Amino acid sequence: MTVTTTLADRGRREGMHFINGGSFTMGSDVHYPEEAPARRVQINGFRVMVGPVTNAQFAAFVRDTGHRTVAERPLRPEDYPTAPPENLVPGSLVFVGTAGPVDLRHLSQWWRWTPGACWRRPEGPGSRLANRADHPVVHVAYEDAEAYASWAGLTLPTEAQWEYAARGGIESATFTWGAEPEADSEALANYWHGDFPWRAERGYGATSPIGSFPANGYGLYDMAGNVWEWTKDWYVKNRWSDVHGCCVPLDPRGGTMADSVDRRQPQFAVPRKVVKGGSYLCADSYCLRYRPSARRPQMVDTGMSHIGFRCVESIGVSKVD
Repeated sequence: MTVTTTLADRGRREGMHFINGGSFTMGSDVHYPEEAPARRVQINGFRVMVGPVTNAQFAAFVRDTGHRTVAERPLRPEDYPTAPPENLVPGSLVFVGTAGPVDLRHLSQWWRWTPGACWRRPEGPGSRLANRADHPVVHVAYEDAEAYASWAGLTLPTEAQWEYAARGGIESATFTWGAEPEADSEALANYWHGDFPWRAERGYGATSPIGSFPANGYGLYDMAGNVWEWTKDWYVKNRWSDVHGCCVPLDPRGGTMADSVDRRQPQFAVPRKVVKGGSYLCADSYCLRYRPSARRPQMVDTGMSHIGFRCVESIGVSKVD
Protein backbone atom coordinates (compact mmCIF):
# COMPACT_ATOMS: atom_id res chain seq x y z
CA MET A 1 0.00 0.00 0.00
CA THR A 2 1.26 3.46 -0.89
CA VAL A 3 0.04 6.66 0.77
CA THR A 4 1.11 10.15 -0.31
CA THR A 5 2.08 12.37 2.62
CA THR A 6 1.26 16.04 3.02
CA LEU A 7 3.95 18.70 3.06
CA ALA A 8 5.90 18.88 6.31
CA ASP A 9 9.04 20.38 7.81
CA ARG A 10 8.47 23.87 6.38
CA GLY A 11 7.49 22.44 3.00
CA ARG A 12 10.78 20.65 2.40
CA ARG A 13 9.54 17.06 2.30
CA GLU A 14 7.65 17.38 -0.94
CA GLY A 15 6.10 14.37 -2.65
CA MET A 16 6.88 11.50 -0.31
CA HIS A 17 5.25 8.07 -0.36
CA PHE A 18 4.88 5.69 2.55
CA ILE A 19 6.08 2.12 1.94
CA ASN A 20 4.91 -0.53 4.36
CA GLY A 21 7.61 -2.72 5.84
CA GLY A 22 8.07 -6.35 4.86
CA SER A 23 10.64 -8.83 3.69
CA PHE A 24 12.23 -9.31 0.27
CA THR A 25 15.17 -10.97 -1.43
CA MET A 26 18.01 -8.46 -1.61
CA GLY A 27 20.76 -8.83 -4.20
CA SER A 28 21.15 -11.22 -7.10
CA ASP A 29 23.05 -14.42 -7.78
CA VAL A 30 22.84 -14.12 -11.59
CA HIS A 31 24.26 -10.68 -12.40
CA TYR A 32 27.44 -8.87 -11.30
CA PRO A 33 29.48 -10.56 -8.55
CA GLU A 34 29.15 -7.69 -6.08
CA GLU A 35 25.37 -8.22 -5.99
CA ALA A 36 25.71 -11.75 -4.57
CA PRO A 37 24.75 -13.58 -2.54
CA ALA A 38 21.03 -12.90 -2.65
CA ARG A 39 19.54 -12.97 0.83
CA ARG A 40 16.15 -12.56 2.45
CA VAL A 41 15.97 -9.41 4.59
CA GLN A 42 13.26 -7.53 6.47
CA ILE A 43 12.59 -3.80 6.30
CA ASN A 44 10.68 -1.46 8.60
CA GLY A 45 8.21 0.93 7.03
CA PHE A 46 9.50 4.28 5.77
CA ARG A 47 8.63 7.27 3.62
CA VAL A 48 10.62 7.98 0.49
CA MET A 49 10.78 10.83 -1.99
CA VAL A 50 8.94 9.99 -5.20
CA GLY A 51 11.91 11.14 -7.24
CA PRO A 52 15.51 12.31 -6.83
CA VAL A 53 16.12 15.76 -5.36
CA THR A 54 15.74 18.28 -8.17
CA ASN A 55 17.78 21.34 -9.04
CA ALA A 56 14.93 23.53 -7.79
CA GLN A 57 14.79 21.72 -4.44
CA PHE A 58 18.55 21.88 -4.01
CA ALA A 59 18.56 25.57 -4.91
CA ALA A 60 16.05 26.23 -2.11
CA PHE A 61 18.38 24.45 0.31
CA VAL A 62 21.37 26.51 -0.83
CA ARG A 63 19.43 29.78 -0.55
CA ASP A 64 18.37 28.88 2.99
CA THR A 65 21.73 27.64 4.25
CA GLY A 66 24.43 29.16 2.05
CA HIS A 67 25.84 25.66 1.53
CA ARG A 68 28.80 25.35 -0.84
CA THR A 69 29.15 21.95 -2.41
CA VAL A 70 32.40 20.01 -2.46
CA ALA A 71 32.70 20.75 -6.19
CA GLU A 72 32.62 24.49 -5.46
CA ARG A 73 35.41 24.49 -2.85
CA PRO A 74 39.16 24.85 -3.54
CA LEU A 75 41.20 21.66 -3.36
CA ARG A 76 44.10 21.27 -0.93
CA PRO A 77 47.34 20.09 -2.61
CA GLU A 78 48.21 17.88 0.38
CA ASP A 79 45.01 15.89 -0.18
CA TYR A 80 45.89 15.17 -3.82
CA PRO A 81 49.69 14.93 -3.98
CA THR A 82 49.77 13.32 -7.44
CA ALA A 83 47.29 15.68 -9.10
CA PRO A 84 48.54 18.18 -11.70
CA PRO A 85 48.48 21.75 -10.31
CA GLU A 86 46.00 22.85 -12.98
CA ASN A 87 43.49 20.34 -11.58
CA LEU A 88 43.67 21.71 -8.03
CA VAL A 89 40.78 24.08 -8.58
CA PRO A 90 37.07 23.67 -7.85
CA GLY A 91 35.42 21.37 -10.35
CA SER A 92 33.97 17.95 -10.99
CA LEU A 93 33.92 15.04 -13.41
CA VAL A 94 31.78 15.56 -16.49
CA PHE A 95 30.70 13.00 -19.06
CA VAL A 96 31.92 13.96 -22.54
CA GLY A 97 30.84 11.72 -25.38
CA THR A 98 33.55 10.39 -27.66
CA ALA A 99 33.82 11.04 -31.40
CA GLY A 100 33.31 7.38 -32.23
CA PRO A 101 33.65 3.82 -30.91
CA VAL A 102 36.31 3.34 -28.22
CA ASP A 103 37.72 0.60 -26.02
CA LEU A 104 35.19 0.38 -23.18
CA ARG A 105 37.87 -0.76 -20.73
CA HIS A 106 39.18 2.80 -20.45
CA LEU A 107 36.52 5.06 -18.98
CA SER A 108 38.92 8.01 -18.88
CA GLN A 109 38.03 8.46 -22.55
CA TRP A 110 34.57 9.79 -21.70
CA TRP A 111 35.08 11.28 -18.24
CA ARG A 112 36.80 14.66 -18.01
CA TRP A 113 37.84 16.62 -14.94
CA THR A 114 36.25 19.99 -15.63
CA PRO A 115 37.21 23.07 -13.59
CA GLY A 116 34.11 25.05 -12.71
CA ALA A 117 31.68 22.16 -13.13
CA CYS A 118 29.22 21.97 -10.24
CA TRP A 119 25.50 21.60 -9.62
CA ARG A 120 24.89 25.14 -10.94
CA ARG A 121 26.97 24.53 -14.09
CA PRO A 122 26.57 20.81 -14.87
CA GLU A 123 28.78 20.83 -17.98
CA GLY A 124 31.24 23.41 -16.66
CA PRO A 125 31.67 27.14 -17.36
CA GLY A 126 29.12 28.41 -19.84
CA SER A 127 26.47 25.85 -18.93
CA ARG A 128 23.52 26.67 -16.69
CA LEU A 129 20.33 25.24 -15.23
CA ALA A 130 17.89 26.95 -17.60
CA ASN A 131 14.97 24.57 -18.29
CA ARG A 132 16.39 22.02 -15.85
CA ALA A 133 14.66 22.98 -12.60
CA ASP A 134 12.87 19.62 -12.53
CA HIS A 135 15.95 17.57 -13.45
CA PRO A 136 17.84 15.75 -10.68
CA VAL A 137 20.63 17.74 -9.10
CA VAL A 138 24.09 16.33 -9.94
CA HIS A 139 27.72 16.95 -8.96
CA VAL A 140 26.80 16.41 -5.30
CA ALA A 141 29.33 14.61 -3.11
CA TYR A 142 28.12 12.50 -0.21
CA GLU A 143 28.40 15.28 2.37
CA ASP A 144 26.32 17.56 0.14
CA ALA A 145 23.54 14.99 -0.04
CA GLU A 146 23.75 14.40 3.70
CA ALA A 147 23.60 18.13 4.40
CA TYR A 148 20.43 18.48 2.32
CA ALA A 149 18.82 15.52 4.07
CA SER A 150 19.61 17.00 7.50
CA TRP A 151 18.17 20.37 6.47
CA ALA A 152 14.99 18.64 5.30
CA GLY A 153 14.62 16.67 8.53
CA LEU A 154 15.23 13.44 6.64
CA THR A 155 18.07 10.96 6.03
CA LEU A 156 19.60 9.21 3.09
CA PRO A 157 18.28 5.67 2.53
CA THR A 158 20.15 2.55 3.47
CA GLU A 159 21.04 0.26 0.59
CA ALA A 160 18.34 -2.17 1.74
CA GLN A 161 15.67 0.56 1.92
CA TRP A 162 16.62 1.83 -1.51
CA GLU A 163 16.48 -1.62 -3.13
CA TYR A 164 13.20 -2.51 -1.41
CA ALA A 165 11.65 0.71 -2.70
CA ALA A 166 13.07 0.23 -6.19
CA ARG A 167 11.49 -3.19 -6.56
CA GLY A 168 8.05 -1.66 -6.21
CA GLY A 169 6.56 -4.77 -4.65
CA ILE A 170 7.66 -7.08 -7.48
CA GLU A 171 9.57 -9.91 -5.83
CA SER A 172 13.00 -10.83 -7.25
CA ALA A 173 12.36 -9.26 -10.68
CA THR A 174 15.37 -8.25 -12.74
CA PHE A 175 14.03 -4.76 -13.48
CA THR A 176 11.91 -2.26 -11.58
CA TRP A 177 9.03 -2.99 -13.95
CA GLY A 178 9.31 -6.80 -14.08
CA ALA A 179 11.30 -9.71 -15.42
CA GLU A 180 11.69 -8.75 -19.08
CA PRO A 181 13.91 -6.05 -20.61
CA GLU A 182 12.37 -2.97 -22.15
CA ALA A 183 10.85 -3.73 -25.56
CA ASP A 184 11.66 -1.61 -28.62
CA SER A 185 8.21 -0.01 -28.47
CA GLU A 186 8.55 0.96 -24.81
CA ALA A 187 10.29 3.79 -22.94
CA LEU A 188 10.58 2.63 -19.34
CA ALA A 189 13.74 4.27 -18.00
CA ASN A 190 16.41 6.83 -18.83
CA TYR A 191 19.40 4.59 -19.51
CA TRP A 192 21.68 4.75 -22.56
CA HIS A 193 19.90 3.99 -25.82
CA GLY A 194 22.26 3.91 -28.79
CA ASP A 195 25.99 3.30 -29.22
CA PHE A 196 27.90 3.98 -26.00
CA PRO A 197 29.69 6.32 -25.37
CA TRP A 198 29.44 8.27 -28.57
CA ARG A 199 25.99 8.15 -30.14
CA ALA A 200 22.85 8.29 -28.00
CA GLU A 201 19.40 8.05 -29.50
CA ARG A 202 17.32 11.21 -29.50
CA GLY A 203 15.95 11.94 -26.03
CA TYR A 204 18.68 10.00 -24.23
CA GLY A 205 22.29 10.61 -23.18
CA ALA A 206 21.51 13.25 -20.52
CA THR A 207 19.41 13.73 -17.40
CA SER A 208 15.64 13.99 -17.81
CA PRO A 209 12.89 15.72 -15.83
CA ILE A 210 11.49 13.73 -12.92
CA GLY A 211 8.39 11.89 -14.12
CA SER A 212 9.47 11.53 -17.75
CA PHE A 213 9.27 7.74 -17.45
CA PRO A 214 6.67 5.53 -15.73
CA ALA A 215 6.70 5.15 -11.96
CA ASN A 216 7.27 1.75 -10.38
CA GLY A 217 4.72 -0.17 -8.34
CA TYR A 218 5.20 2.13 -5.35
CA GLY A 219 4.67 5.27 -7.41
CA LEU A 220 8.38 6.16 -7.40
CA TYR A 221 10.15 7.70 -10.38
CA ASP A 222 13.66 7.07 -11.69
CA MET A 223 14.47 4.06 -9.52
CA ALA A 224 16.02 2.85 -12.78
CA GLY A 225 18.33 5.18 -14.68
CA ASN A 226 18.51 8.99 -14.85
CA VAL A 227 21.09 9.37 -12.02
CA TRP A 228 22.86 7.11 -9.59
CA GLU A 229 21.71 7.77 -6.03
CA TRP A 230 23.71 7.91 -2.80
CA THR A 231 22.87 5.58 0.07
CA LYS A 232 24.30 5.85 3.58
CA ASP A 233 25.88 2.37 3.59
CA TRP A 234 29.64 1.95 3.35
CA TYR A 235 30.54 -0.17 0.36
CA VAL A 236 31.91 -3.65 0.97
CA LYS A 237 31.68 -6.61 -1.38
CA ASN A 238 30.51 -8.99 1.34
CA ARG A 239 27.48 -7.25 2.82
CA TRP A 240 26.64 -10.18 5.07
CA SER A 241 29.95 -10.68 6.88
CA ASP A 242 28.40 -9.42 10.14
CA VAL A 243 25.16 -11.39 9.73
CA HIS A 244 25.37 -14.91 11.13
CA GLY A 245 23.20 -17.99 10.95
CA CYS A 246 19.94 -18.40 9.11
CA CYS A 247 18.13 -15.39 10.55
CA VAL A 248 16.39 -12.82 8.37
CA PRO A 249 18.20 -9.57 9.24
CA LEU A 250 16.07 -6.50 10.01
CA ASP A 251 17.11 -3.27 8.29
CA PRO A 252 20.64 -4.53 7.50
CA ARG A 253 23.50 -2.09 7.03
CA GLY A 254 26.73 -2.17 5.05
CA GLY A 255 30.31 -2.48 6.31
CA THR A 256 32.58 0.01 8.03
CA MET A 257 34.26 3.15 6.75
CA ALA A 258 37.69 1.53 7.02
CA ASP A 259 36.62 -1.53 5.07
CA SER A 260 35.13 0.61 2.30
CA VAL A 261 38.52 1.90 1.14
CA ASP A 262 39.75 0.21 -2.04
CA ARG A 263 42.93 -1.61 -1.03
CA ARG A 264 43.89 -2.04 -4.68
CA GLN A 265 44.29 1.72 -5.05
CA PRO A 266 46.22 2.92 -1.99
CA GLN A 267 46.85 6.24 -3.73
CA PHE A 268 43.09 6.90 -3.40
CA ALA A 269 42.52 6.07 0.26
CA VAL A 270 39.06 7.63 0.27
CA PRO A 271 36.09 5.85 1.89
CA ARG A 272 33.30 4.76 -0.43
CA LYS A 273 29.52 4.64 -0.13
CA VAL A 274 27.08 2.48 -2.10
CA VAL A 275 25.24 4.16 -4.95
CA LYS A 276 22.21 2.56 -6.55
CA GLY A 277 19.93 2.74 -9.55
CA GLY A 278 22.18 3.29 -12.54
CA SER A 279 22.04 6.41 -14.67
CA TYR A 280 21.51 7.80 -18.15
CA LEU A 281 24.98 6.40 -18.94
CA CYS A 282 24.12 2.75 -18.24
CA ALA A 283 24.31 0.92 -21.56
CA ASP A 284 23.37 -2.73 -21.92
CA SER A 285 26.67 -3.31 -23.74
CA TYR A 286 28.72 -1.80 -20.91
CA CYS A 287 26.93 -1.26 -17.59
CA LEU A 288 23.69 -3.16 -17.09
CA ARG A 289 23.19 -1.58 -13.69
CA TYR A 290 19.83 0.16 -13.94
CA ARG A 291 18.43 -2.80 -11.96
CA PRO A 292 17.31 -2.84 -8.30
CA SER A 293 20.03 -5.29 -7.17
CA ALA A 294 22.85 -3.47 -8.97
CA ARG A 295 25.30 -1.49 -6.85
CA ARG A 296 28.67 0.16 -7.11
CA PRO A 297 31.10 2.06 -4.86
CA GLN A 298 31.55 5.80 -5.02
CA MET A 299 34.22 7.82 -3.22
CA VAL A 300 32.56 10.15 -0.75
CA ASP A 301 34.57 13.19 -1.84
CA THR A 302 33.51 12.97 -5.47
CA GLY A 303 30.42 14.16 -7.29
CA MET A 304 29.89 13.47 -10.98
CA SER A 305 27.47 14.52 -13.70
CA HIS A 306 25.42 11.35 -13.27
CA ILE A 307 25.12 11.12 -9.45
CA GLY A 308 22.25 12.51 -7.37
CA PHE A 309 20.18 11.35 -4.40
CA ARG A 310 16.77 11.09 -2.75
CA CYS A 311 15.80 11.11 0.92
CA VAL A 312 13.74 8.95 3.27
CA GLU A 313 12.10 9.14 6.67
CA SER A 314 12.17 5.99 8.77
CA ILE A 315 8.85 5.20 10.48
CA GLY A 316 9.50 1.86 12.17
CA VAL A 317 6.36 0.08 11.01
CA SER A 318 6.83 -3.49 9.80
CA LYS A 319 4.57 -5.99 8.14
CA VAL A 320 6.09 -9.43 8.67
CA ASP A 321 5.58 -11.78 5.73
